Amino acid sequence: MRRIHVENGLSLRFPGRDEDFNEGVEIGILATLMSSGQRGFTHWVSSANVEQAREMASQMGYRLTAGAINGDLTEVILRTGRARPTLTLVHSRPDAGQNVA
Repeated sequence: MRRIHVENGLSLRFPGRDEDFNEGVEIGILATLMSSGQRGFTHWVSSANVEQAREMASQMGYRLTAGAINGDLTEVILRTGRARPTLTLVHSRPDAGQNVA
């Protein structure tokens, strides 16, 4: 019997229920958070549930990024909107140590 993270300081356990039930509760919590219209949030889910969460997030207009892993739990970061481009600093001066021809 494992704990299901609801929010900071609040988790649930369901004695006598199997892991499929626990994963369903986790996905239900994520669906509720996404349907609330938040632009972004983080949440802990079972590592076995990450791919299902990613598929649902995509269908609901969110990007899911897996973060820290703690035992059998993975922190997922969900954001809406377009991802910002990654900027890279490029030096064009020879004295910068990057001799580009």
